[in-house]
Amino acid sequence: MQAAPDPALYHRWYDMPRGRWIGDVEFELVHRLLHPERGDSILDVGCGTGYFTHRFVLAGYRLTGVDPAIDWLAFAKAQAPEGERYVGGRAEHLPFPDRSFDHSFSIAALCFMPDPKPGVAEMLRVTRRRFAVGLLNRQSLLYRQKGRGGGAGAYRGARWYTTEEIREFFAGLAIRNLRIRTAVFGPGAGVLARLAERLIPKAWPYGAFIVASGEIG
Repeated sequence: MQAAPDPALYHRWYDMPRGRWIGDVEFELVHRLLHPERGDSILDVGCGTGYFTHRFVLAGYRLTGVDPAIDWLAFAKAQAPEGERYVGGRAEHLPFPDRSFDHSFSIAALCFMPDPKPGVAEMLRVTRRRFAVGLLNRQSLLYRQKGRGGGAGAYRGARWYTTEEIREFFAGLAIRNLRIRTAVFGPGAGVLARLAERLIPKAWPYGAFIVASGEIG
C-alpha cells in the first residue's frame, strides 16, 4: 500500500484485527512461494516500515530491506533486531551487485511505480534463486471498494492488474516455473472472509493480493 504520512501510524494498522489478519495471509503466501531455507538471505524491496522484513527475520532468515523513504527506513531501523538491515534505494536502481541475495520479494510496493518493469528487472538481477512480486488485483472485490476512480485511502494512486496482464508481463523474462497465486478473497476480516481464505484455492484469480513467483533462469 501507499505510504501514509506517518510511518508509525501506518505500522499500527498491522496491530488492528484486519491489518493483522491480512499481514498474516500475505506473509504466509509469499513465504510458501519463496520456500527459503533457514539462514537464507532475502531482500525486501519497498520495505516501508519493515513489517514483512521483520516477519521473515523472526522465521529464521537474514533480511535486507530497501526503500527510498528515509523517514520510513529510520522507523524500521529503530526496531530492527540482529540479522535485519535497511538500505536507502529505489526499486529501479537497487544498490547491490548482481546475485547478492538468495531470494527477493516485494509486497504491493511496485504498484505505486508508473512502470514496475524496471523494478522487477532489478529484483531478478540481484537474486540467485527465487523471487515473489506482490501486486493488487483489478479482478477483486477490494478493487471495487478501494481501487476505482484513482483509489481511496492508502490505495490512492495504486495500479491494479489482472492475472492475465501479470502473466503476459513475465512471459519474456529469463525465469522458470512462473506461478501466479492470489489471496485476501474477502475485503473484510470477518468470519466469512477467513473461511473463504481457507477454502478457496490460491490459484483462483480473484483475491485482492496477487503474487507472481518463480525461479531465476
